[in-house]
Formats: sequence, structure tokens, C-alpha cells
Amino acid sequence: MLGIVFATQEEASAFLATYKRGRFDGLEEGGVSHDDDVLVALTGTGKIKATLRTERLLRQHRLKRLIHAGTCTALNEDLVVGKPVGAAQVFEGDRIELAAPTYPRMPLDVPFEGIATGTLVTQDHTVQGQEERSYWQRIADLSDMSGYAVAYVAATHGVPCHIVKVVTGHFGTEDANLRKTLASAYEKLGAFLVKEVDKMLQAA
Repeated sequence: MLGIVFATQEEASAFLATYKRGRFDGLEEGGVSHDDDVLVALTGTGKIKATLRTERLLRQHRLKRLIHAGTCTALNEDLVVGKPVGAAQVFEGDRIELAAPTYPRMPLDVPFEGIATGTLVTQDHTVQGQEERSYWQRIADLSDMSGYAVAYVAATHGVPCHIVKVVTGHFGTEDANLRKTLASAYEKLGAFLVKEVDKMLQAA
């Protein structure tokens, strides 16, 4: 069975409404729904919820692979708003100041064709000042609040994990039409996932 993990209901909304004619529509935070082929879960925002709920999910269900899908902020100016990006590497950003970080960087397979790839940093803290901003832009391409947690838990269970995020903006840049940008990103994420999930199931 293929698992798909979203952080928020908003990020999952378009996929839930369209995949198999809305079979999973109505799923709420903390919930899990599945058929014979696909399982969908919503963890809620942040690393703690992502860690605890992904752990519970993988203890209760046997999954062949996991996709973590959602939105992100681009640190790399070459990444285009509204386009999906695959995480080829992910690391924990809130512990980076330690000489020997507790959580290692993780390389990830990106099975999605025709999309940009980059390094994802997962962090809850708010970046302060130009110096810190420049630091993150030198070592990562995109940022989110849940990707590392999902990938780390999946790795401890021996389940392959893929991360795909749609860019909703560039770091430090304001968007006067943010609501429309987000709504468009959710639609594009949903359409992308429907296509890719069907491809994966056919190849299985």
C-alpha cells in the first residue's frame, strides 16, 4: 500500500476532492483513510505532530512506500512559485548549531520525472536577520515545517520516503495575493499527486 502524508487539510484539499472521485474527501487533522491501494493521513502542522502521527501510522499500517506532500518556501531564487520540487536531501534546521547534530542529513530518492530537485531544511523557528537568512540560502533550496520528521520516522521503519512540495513563495518576499497563490498551489499539488500516484500504482 502507498501512503501519502500531508501536514494540513488545506494542502490536501485538492487531492482529497479529486482522487478517485473524492473517496478520501472530508479527512481531518489526525485522521487516516485508505482503500486497498492508497492510504492518506493528515498529521497537523509542525515537527512534533508529524513525528508522533507518522510513528503511529507506520506502527498500525504496512506501507511499501510513503510520499510526504505539501507546500514550501523557496530559499533558491531559481525555484518557481507554483511548481513542484522534489527533495533530494532533507535535514533538521533547528539543531544545526550543534557541532554533532542529533539528526543526520538524509538523502532521498526523487521518483517524479520532470520536476526541479533540491535540499530541504525543516525548521519551526523563525529566521531572524539577514545574516541567518543568507546562511540558510547557502545550504538549502527550500524550507518547510514537517518534511524531515516524516522522512526520519519512515527511515526508522525501513519505509522508503519521497518528499514533494509546491513552492508558495520566496523567502523574505511578501505576496499581496497570498490567498490566491496558496489556493493555486493546493490545486497544482493535487493534480500532480493524482497523476503520480496513478503512475506508481500502475508500475507496482
